[in-house]
Amino acid sequence: MNWRIIALPAFFLGLLVAGCGESKPDPQAEAPPPLKVQKVEDRNLFKVDHPDQFALTEAVAHLASSQLKVTGTVNPDISRTVPVISIATGRIVEIRARLGDSVEKGQVLLRVQSADVAGAYSDYQKAVADEELTRTQSERAQLLYAKGAISLNDLQVAQDTDAKAKVDVKTTAEKLRVLGSPDLDQPTGIVDIRAPVSGVITDQQVTNAAGVAGLGSPNPFTISDFSAVWILCDVYENDLSNVRLGEKADINLKAYPDKTFTGVINNIGAVLDPNLRTAKVRIEVRNPGLMRPGMFVTATFHGQKKETRAALPATAILHLHDRDWVYLPDKDNQFRRVGVTAGDMLAGGAQEIISGVTPGQHVVLNALQFENTVEQ
Repeated sequence: MNWRIIALPAFFLGLLVAGCGESKPDPQAEAPPPLKVQKVEDRNLFKVDHPDQFALTEAVAHLASSQLKVTGTVNPDISRTVPVISIATGRIVEIRARLGDSVEKGQVLLRVQSADVAGAYSDYQKAVADEELTRTQSERAQLLYAKGAISLNDLQVAQDTDAKAKVDVKTTAEKLRVLGSPDLDQPTGIVDIRAPVSGVITDQQVTNAAGVAGLGSPNPFTISDFSAVWILCDVYENDLSNVRLGEKADINLKAYPDKTFTGVINNIGAVLDPNLRTAKVRIEVRNPGLMRPGMFVTATFHGQKKETRAALPATAILHLHDRDWVYLPDKDNQFRRVGVTAGDMLAGGAQEIISGVTPGQHVVLNALQFENTVEQ
C-alpha cells in the first residue's frame, strides 16, 4: 500500500479545516467612533450670586429725527479748479512755484522768453511811430484846408489815415497785454505768467528750460481753490427719500472724528449706478483747512420724520470688540449681554440708542463695572 498517496489528501484536508476555524473581521470594530456633540454655553449669558449689587436704569423715550449715514470722499470743487495758461510760446527761464505750493492771485509763477512778445513790441513801436506821423499830417491838412490850399477830399483822407493809425496802436498794445506784457514803455522778450486765482497748485507740467508751445500745449500749472470742497457720497435707491436738495448734512472726517462740519446738498445724481444701485449725492462744504481731496468721511442726512428712540446713560453702554453692548437682567439671577446701535450723545450724559433697546427696558447702570466683575 502506498502511504504517500493517502497522506497527500489528508494534508489538504487539514489545511481546509484550519482555514474554516479562523475568525471573520468584525465590521463594527473597524467603523469610526460615533460623533459626540457637546453643548456650548451661551457666552452672552452671565449668572451672578448677588444681582442686587448692580444698579439698574430704565431706558427713557427720546424723540429724534430719522438719520441716514453713508460714507463718501472729499473732492475738489471743479468750478474752483483753474488752469494756468501761457499764450506766448517760448522757453522757460525761471520757475517761481512748484507742485503743492499755495499761491495768491497775481503771483508770478514762471517767466518765459518769447519771440512772440519781442515781435509784438516791434509792431507796437511801429504803430506808435506811424500814429505820430499821421496825426501831424492830419493837423497840417486841417490848416491847409482852412486856408483853401487843399480840397475836402484830401483832408478826409488824412483824417482817415490818422484814425486807422490810432486803431493799430490800440490793437498792438492789446496784443502785448494778452501775451502777458502790460508794460508798454519797457520793451522786453520776457513775459511773466501769473496766477489767475488764489489756491494750491495741484498739477505741474513744466520744468526749468522747458519749452512752452502756447495754447496747444499742456497747461504749465493747475490751481485749485480748496476754500470750499465737494463731498461725494453713494446713496442706495431705497434711501433716496431721506435726501433732499438744499437740506443740510453733517460731515465727520475719519482723520478728525471729534469734529463735525455742516454742508448743503446741492446735487442728487439723476442716473443710478446699474451695478450698485446707488446715486451720487454731492454736498458742498466750507473747508476750514483740514479737508484734503481723497479723505474718507461719514455724511449724516437728517430726515423730516420724527421717531421715538431709547436713551440711556452713557455708563450703561460698553464698547467691546468694535460693538456697543448693554446688560439686561434675565431670570435666575442672570444677565444677558445684548448688542445695540448707539447714536448721538445727548444732554446730561445720556446717549441715544438707535436699535437694540426699547423705552421702558431696564439695563445695568454701570456696564464696565459689571463686565470687570463677571470676567474675574
